[in-house]
Amino acid sequence: MTMNKPASDVQAVELFGQKYRQLKAEVNKVIIGQDAVVDDVLIAIFSRGHCLLVGVPGLAKTLLVNTVAKSLGLSFNRIQFTPDLMPSDIIGSEILDQDRQFKFIQGPLFANIILADEINRTPPKTQSALLEAMQEKAVTAAGLTRRLPEPFFVLATQNPIEQEGTYPLPEAQLDRFMFNIWVDYPTYQEELAVVRATTSDVHQQVNPVLNAEEIAYFQGLVRRIPVPDNVLEYAVKLATRTRPGQPGTPAMINDHISWGAGPRASQYLVIGAKCHALVRGRFSPDIEDVQAVAKPILRHRLVRNYKAEAEGITVDRIVESIL
Repeated sequence: MTMNKPASDVQAVELFGQKYRQLKAEVNKVIIGQDAVVDDVLIAIFSRGHCLLVGVPGLAKTLLVNTVAKSLGLSFNRIQFTPDLMPSDIIGSEILDQDRQFKFIQGPLFANIILADEINRTPPKTQSALLEAMQEKAVTAAGLTRRLPEPFFVLATQNPIEQEGTYPLPEAQLDRFMFNIWVDYPTYQEELAVVRATTSDVHQQVNPVLNAEEIAYFQGLVRRIPVPDNVLEYAVKLATRTRPGQPGTPAMINDHISWGAGPRASQYLVIGAKCHALVRGRFSPDIEDVQAVAKPILRHRLVRNYKAEAEGITVDRIVESIL
């Protein structure tokens, strides 16, 4: 179905606000609490970014992704990453059909939204195949490059507790993710509501609010939003202040960080601020919008040194100190 595009960007911003509120309402039928997590996931989607979701088991990470996929009217595949998973298991492979012709069988990567469950459980070769798909929006198999469906969005999960037998993602691969979202325990009241809702025989129906064409249109709208020079300068300055040994770097960074954020962080700070402003019905981002998306963008791009780990200083605390 072809969408009726708004006559102007002003109308488009208003329409985006309406659709976003409808999306949140559909997701909240199933997901109780976790409001900031839902916001971050949706902002990443409309910013054409990918998310790394970190949280203990049982916090509805899989359910969240599945619900978001349904409300966006997109196809969804869940891939359970295990130590014996090979690149062909996710990309697909060629088989010899009954006519003795080679035929490519698509792997689970050929969907709009991919949940890469426990990405750090699989060897680097398979991680690299996924991360190549994230970067290029295409996969190479049997010497041919095949485009993935648009929009394409990866949400990978990591369990922060059990690290035995895992293959942690290198910093260069972590940098491919726009957001690192920490999923925390629900509050007492939220958990009460979760248990009440999930132990009855009532099933909520999630209805699609958008389609792929509308999502692509709103992703383009986010890119068209103008950014004032002072906001652009603030975002770049924030990223550069995380790099130890640079002129003007705060003592907190020099003392506790080995490596800071690269230029991709500056880009994501600006695009994330644009989407954050748009979600709130504003036509241009300000410094508060940059600050709102700074933690999930920076927390996986800063490498703490031994002193920070010994003193128990978290990356979030370091980010707060430079905001």
